[in-house]
Amino acid sequence: MRTLLNVIWVVLSGFWLFLGYVAAGILLCILIVTIPWGVASFRIAVYALWPFGRTVVSKPTAGVGSFLGNVVWVILAGIWLAIAHVVTGLALCVTIIGIPFGIANFKMIPISLAPLGKQIVRLDETDQPALIG
Repeated sequence: MRTLLNVIWVVLSGFWLFLGYVAAGILLCILIVTIPWGVASFRIAVYALWPFGRTVVSKPTAGVGSFLGNVVWVILAGIWLAIAHVVTGLALCVTIIGIPFGIANFKMIPISLAPLGKQIVRLDETDQPALIG
C-alpha cells in the first residue's frame, strides 16, 4: 500500500517538491558557507520524493546549534519551501482523491521549516507514530 501511495505522491506533487529541495540544496552548496544546510536540503528532497513508510524523529543530541541553524535555514530556504508545501497542499485538496496527499503535504511543513536536529527514519526502525503514512 505504501508503494502505491508513494507512486501517486510522486505523480501528483512529490517530483516537483523534490526539485524544489534539490534546487535549494544546490544553491546553498554553491555558497560554500551554507553547505550543511545544502546537505539537509538534499536529505529532505529524498523524503519529499518518497515519504510514505518513513517518519521524522528528533535527534536526542540536537541542541542550541540546531536551533540557530534552523533560524538561518528559515531565512535562506525554509520559508519558500514551506510556501511550496502550502500551495501544493491546497491544490491537492481541491479533489477528493488529493485530500490525503494535501494533508500529507501540510504535515511536511514543520520539517521544511526546521530540518536540523531531525532525522528521517523508516517506520520499521522506530516505535513512534508516523508523521506521514
